[in-house]
Amino acid sequence: MRFHKILFILLLVSFSVKAQYRFSGHVDNSKWHDNVYLSIIEDYRKIKGIYSEQIISKVKTDSTGFFYFSGNQLENENRIYRIHVDNCFDEEQNENHFNGDCEDSKEVIFIAKNNDTIEFPFSFEKEMFCDIKSNNIKTTVFTKVDSLKEEMKFAFKDFRSDANRKLNNKKWFKTLQDYGLKLNEPIAELYIYAFLSERSNDFHKFYMEDIQTNSYYDDLLHRLTQRYPNSTYTEQFRLELTSDKYIVSENSGDYKFNWNYILWPFLLISLLLNIYFWIFSKKSKRTSKTLENLTKQEHNILALILENKSNKEIADILFVSVSTIKTHINSIFKKLNVQSREEIKGLKNR
Repeated sequence: MRFHKILFILLLVSFSVKAQYRFSGHVDNSKWHDNVYLSIIEDYRKIKGIYSEQIISKVKTDSTGFFYFSGNQLENENRIYRIHVDNCFDEEQNENHFNGDCEDSKEVIFIAKNNDTIEFPFSFEKEMFCDIKSNNIKTTVFTKVDSLKEEMKFAFKDFRSDANRKLNNKKWFKTLQDYGLKLNEPIAELYIYAFLSERSNDFHKFYMEDIQTNSYYDDLLHRLTQRYPNSTYTEQFRLELTSDKYIVSENSGDYKFNWNYILWPFLLISLLLNIYFWIFSKKSKRTSKTLENLTKQEHNILALILENKSNKEIADILFVSVSTIKTHINSIFKKLNVQSREEIKGLKNR
């Protein structure tokens, strides 16, 4: 053990000339495979689970279970990270390891940035990932939220009737939301928001009612924009909030919703489409006649294809699934008699 401490100190000294992250800890080798994975979570809806696209580094523990991650490739601003171990071996990756469903796993979720030093030592009786020591005061906010959620689960045991459960739901909805605000970390608020707004969660209907009158969500978007203007979290939250507010306004008949969130972008897209198709019709009458066969949605998708948007990006912009976008694109290909996106772009230049 002394050797590992000396090795750790030497590593710290050797990397001190650069801004580097240093994450270390111990794994119980008697229970877990010796692979340890570090992931960055850019989609706050995928905080829990194992996803291959999130993994950025893998190391092996030594004989004592010690592991160490280091480098300088992380973001310079706070982001959500996960360290996990599991017993799904490498040769089984294609079957279950990286599909988010490896049940035999243990993880720790935390906030960090590129120059953080974090330790995950054993706690009582070699419990892993229960204790966190960090130079970043925001690192442990998720564990604080999880502690409050455990307290909530314990309180729910005393509420047997539906009426009491509803009252308890309202109480804890507000308690969790207020607690997130006190943490003074928008990413931690997103962690709570993702839990409260999850469609399979009992809190979801309270959330859908709350966004109609509570300015908290617009304020959270403002805080995210100010603190993390270029993060995927901010844009994801903006799109989700806009979509949910639209759904609420449509279902309730309440048209006090601020349509500027979606009106101006769609007006701009519509204007650009009109200009594009006017120029396009001047260049090719034959292509113009073919374009007349496209539906309005296919026109929208065609314009986004010409902007080099991916299927995923188009689906996010138009609030539909990726499979729906693929179906529309196949229809566009048939109507325009093309085989690829490049051929579509070639039609534009004729």
